[in-house]
Order: sequence, then structure tokens, then C-alpha cells
Amino acid sequence: MSSQFPAARPRRLRKSSSLRTLFQEVEFNLDDLVLPIFVEEDVTGFAEIKSMPGVFRIPEPKLAGEVERYARAGIRAIMTFGISHNKDDAGSDTWNEDGLVARVARICKDAVPDMVVMSDTCFCEYTDHGHCGVLHGHTVDNDATLINIGKQAVVAAQAGADIIAPSAAMDGQVQAIRNALDAANHPEVAIMAYSTKFASGLYGPFREAGGSSLQGDRKTYQMNPMNRREAIRESLLDEAEGADCLMVKPAGAYLDTIRDIREASRLPLGAYQVSGEYAMIKFAAAAGAIDEHRVSRETVGAIKRAGADLIFTYFAMDFASDGGI
Repeated sequence: MSSQFPAARPRRLRKSSSLRTLFQEVEFNLDDLVLPIFVEEDVTGFAEIKSMPGVFRIPEPKLAGEVERYARAGIRAIMTFGISHNKDDAGSDTWNEDGLVARVARICKDAVPDMVVMSDTCFCEYTDHGHCGVLHGHTVDNDATLINIGKQAVVAAQAGADIIAPSAAMDGQVQAIRNALDAANHPEVAIMAYSTKFASGLYGPFREAGGSSLQGDRKTYQMNPMNRREAIRESLLDEAEGADCLMVKPAGAYLDTIRDIREASRLPLGAYQVSGEYAMIKFAAAAGAIDEHRVSRETVGAIKRAGADLIFTYFAMDFASDGGI
């Protein structure tokens, strides 16, 4: 006669901290994380980003010291964004061999040669209109932008960037960059494609961080957040064009997409916990609504659990600085 009590008791493996740790299925550590940073030219002091508590624009003269500080804390990879004071309608400073993109990559690699430097490859922080490419009327010219994005990638590679990370969301950008890098004798430089990038409302604080002058939106070139099948297609197109790694951006609201792409591709997969995701946790914690230490780790762990191999997060230095994960 069967007992009225359950034979299967999952709680048996939860009754102590040691047991819970032993049977934990997913873990992440600092080696899984990439720290995004913002570097501003023509300034000497750090500038607080009010919508991203704890994050600052780094003045270019202080960049080397900051990269050294990250390395001492255990950070092994950074994604670099430039805050330009030399904007025009095409973002031409990005393919200037002495421009901000090149200088940032060079400074980072000179400061810590072992640091993996990923150069965000786009134009929104370098154009006076704030769009991610060449504007014709009110529309971004995809193919004209491809020519320029190839030039920017080569300049970043020549300056020492290990990985080119195109975020402009232009059709064919991975192939254009691969062709440009190979033609310039940089076949060893990898491409981390922002392969599934949604036109999300979660980028708001980034606009302040990057000094964006955008009027309008990017819905004609970034993805509709409601499209699941298209998200897979976008990443598989970038894989076919020669991407070495894929990425989903944002991360937390798109865990299903991370899982879908993880199952569809064998390439390494990154996911970007974007500025709005970071800010919501910071402000909710400041209001006493949540425990920041716990929730920051829970959300990044969920991204790893969904299938991401590496996670771009502004919490990386928080994790490193407060005793680890």
C-alpha cells in the first residue's frame, strides 16, 4: 500500500548550504564577464552618469590607470565606447588612425596587453544626428554605412583591438568587416556580432552615457522586440557571414531568445545586460525594494543559465570589488 507522503523529495538536496552548492547546476565567475566602459576625449575629470549609478565616463588621460585597475580586480575583457567631441554627418573620426576609436584601443592594449579589448564598432556616438550610419534624408543608407564600418574596423584592429564588435545593425555588416579586415591583413582579429539586437526601450541610460543626439528611433534597422523567429534568423545570417561569436542585446527580457540561439548555433554566445537593466536594479535597491547584491547575481546567473557563454554587464567591477561572485 502506497504511502500518503511523497517518495520524491527535492528538498533533500536543499537542506544545507553545502548540499545546495554541490548540486547547483549553473555557475558564473569573473572570467565569464565583459565590462563595458565609456571613454570621453578632451576632458580631464570623471563624469558621473546619473541614470547609471556607479558608472562614470572615463577621461581619456585616466584610461590607462582604469584598465590597470580592472585587471588587478580580475576583469579580463572590456568593451570600449567612445564619447566623441568631433562629430560629423558620417562619423568619420572613427576611421581616423589618430581618432578616438584608435586611441582608446591603443591605450587599453598598451596599459594591459593581456586584457581582451573589444571595440564597439558603430557610429551613433560619432555622428551629429545620432544614427548608426550615413543618413540619406531620414533613412540610414545601409550599403554606404557598410563601407565606413569596414574602415572603422580596420583602424581599431591596427590599433590593437582583439575583437571587432559591430553594433550598427546594418544588413551585411559582418561580411563587410570580415572582408575589410582580411584585405588589410588582419585575419586573426575576431568579430563579436551584435547579431540579435532589439529596438528596445531599455537603452535609455546608455543615451546619456554616450552623449547621444539621436532624434527619432532606430526601428528600421534594429529588431522588433516581439519577433522570435526573426531573432534566430538574424544570428544565423551573421554566423554565415563569418562572425566568430554571436550576441543577444538586451539580455534579461530575452532569455528565450538566448536559449533559441544557443540551440541553433554552436558559436560562442554573448548576452548584454544593458543600461536600463542595470539602472532598474540600482534604483530599486536604492529605494529599498530589493537586495542589490542578491538580484544582480540572480539576473546575471539567469542569463548564463539561458545559454550565454559570456555576459556584458556594468556590474562586473561590483562583483570583482566586493569579494567576488
